Amino acid sequence: MKTSFENKSTLDEIRERFDHDVERFSQLETGQQATLDAPLILQLVAQSCRAILKPGDHLLDIGCGAGNFTLRVLHEVRGLHCHLADLSQPMLDRARERITPAGATSVTTHQGDFRKLDFGETRFDAILAGAVLHHLRNDADWATTFAKLYSWLKPGGRLYVSDFVCFDLPDLQEIQWKRYGDYLVSLKGEKYRDAVFAYIDKEDSPRSLPYQLDLLKATSFRNYEILHRNGVGACYVGVK
Repeated sequence: MKTSFENKSTLDEIRERFDHDVERFSQLETGQQATLDAPLILQLVAQSCRAILKPGDHLLDIGCGAGNFTLRVLHEVRGLHCHLADLSQPMLDRARERITPAGATSVTTHQGDFRKLDFGETRFDAILAGAVLHHLRNDADWATTFAKLYSWLKPGGRLYVSDFVCFDLPDLQEIQWKRYGDYLVSLKGEKYRDAVFAYIDKEDSPRSLPYQLDLLKATSFRNYEILHRNGVGACYVGVK
C-alpha cells in the first residue's frame, strides 16, 4: 500500500465514482460485500444504538452512501431525526428515498465534504461513520476530524466507526492483506481482488486501529469499546 498521498484520488474523483455506484451501496442484507462481516457490523451498531437512542433523538450519518447504517438503526429505533452527509448527491437522493418511509421523524441531507460542514456544538446523540474515515489523509486531517466529530456530539453521545484499517507491524499487514485478498477471490475471483486492491491503492489511506483509538483518547472521548475486528476491518464506538 502507498504511504504517499500525492497520487491519491481527489475529492472530485471520489465523488464521481460514488455518483455512479449507488446500486452497490443499496444492499441492506449484505452491506458492501468488499467489507468483511458487513451484515454483522450493521447489526451490532444498530443494536448498540437501540440501547442509547430514543424517539426524537438526532442521528448524523457521515459518508452515508445509500443509507444502510441509518436504515438499519431505524429498524431498532423509530422516530429519529436523521441527518445524512455525503459527497454524492445521487447517494443522498437514494438514502432519503429509503429512509423517509422507514420510521424517521425527519430526514435532512447535506451534500459535500463533511469536514467543511458546521452543525454547531452538542447537536447529535450519535454519529455514524461507515467506511468514510479511510479517505482522510495526514495526521492533521485525522486530528481535526475527530475534534469536529467530538464537538458535534452531546455529552454522553456516541461515535460509531466501521472502517477499513491497516496494521502498523509490516509482517501482520502482509499476512492480513493476503487474507483479505483471498476473501475477495472467494467472492468474485482474482480480477475482482485486483480491482479492489487497485482502487484501495488509489483512493484510500487507512490508519491502524491503535492509531484511531489513541486519537479518541487524545480528543477527550472518555471511553471506547471495540465492537468487532476481523483482519483489515474494524468497528468501534467512542463515548463523549
